[in-house]
Order: sequence, then C-alpha cells, then structure tokens
Amino acid sequence: MILIAIGANLPSLSGRPAIETCRWAIGRLGGLPGLRVRGLSRWYRTAPVPAADQPDYINGVVHLEGAIAPEAMLAALHTIEVEAGRARGLANAARTLDLDLIGMDALVRSGPDLILPHPRLQDRTFVLWPLRDVAPGWRHPLLQLNADDMLARLGAASAGEPA
Repeated sequence: MILIAIGANLPSLSGRPAIETCRWAIGRLGGLPGLRVRGLSRWYRTAPVPAADQPDYINGVVHLEGAIAPEAMLAALHTIEVEAGRARGLANAARTLDLDLIGMDALVRSGPDLILPHPRLQDRTFVLWPLRDVAPGWRHPLLQLNADDMLARLGAASAGEPA
C-alpha cells in the first residue's frame, strides 16, 4: 500500500484549474511502471496551512499498489510536480501541485532524504480526512493509530468543503 497526498491551489502553467491538475497527476501516478491506482479519496477544498493570503487548496489521497523503492517513488513524485509547473521555493508557498509520500505499508524510515511515514501526517487534517476515505484501516506504523484516531486527537470535526 503506497499512500500519496495530492494538493494544489494554483492553475498549471497551461491554465488548467488546480483540481484538473490533481486529476492529471493521478493518471501519471497510475502510469508509473509496476504501479496501479487502487483507490482515490474524495476531493476537499481547504484553507492554506498555515493561514495565508493565497487560494484554497484542493486535497486528496491516492492509494497505489505495486513494487517500487521509496527513493524511486519520491523521485517520480518530484518529476510529476515539475511537469505540472511546480517550482520549489519558500515553504508553504502556493503551488501548482504538491505530491507527498505519506506511507508505504508499515515502512519506517528516518531520512535524511526521506522520512516515512510522513513526519507531519498526524497533524494535517487536510491529509487525514482524505486518507480516511481511501485507507481507513491503514495504521501509522509509529503511532499505531488510524486516520480516525489521529483526527480524534486533533479534535477535527470537519474536513473542509467538498471540492
């Protein structure tokens, strides 16, 4: 089970709306050799975190299946982001596409180039709500909590608006 968080709040370089860029990215992910899309969450519209003067984000989570090394998965995510016009700059800046490797089965890895599960997963309601949609039984391998448990710890009663 490979879990990827998808988000965007800017149009692509070609002017494609953020939600269309997110859908395009799912097609690219499913086309990676040896991988297939197993599930997709609903799309959520959420305010930027931390609060900022930028458009709302479209967020979702995709569940992939297949065999790929974590480093290769991360490299593929970065390539797809660049294809969508992502330019890395300031942290938390608006972006055309953001793909985060949330988890790979129960793999635990402490970096420095790649940390799994994602180090801020348990703090991000905009990831936990869609994760709950697509992989409700997946447990954070360090915390031994599922998405519902992590949302309860945050007191998160709402996922934002459906996109």
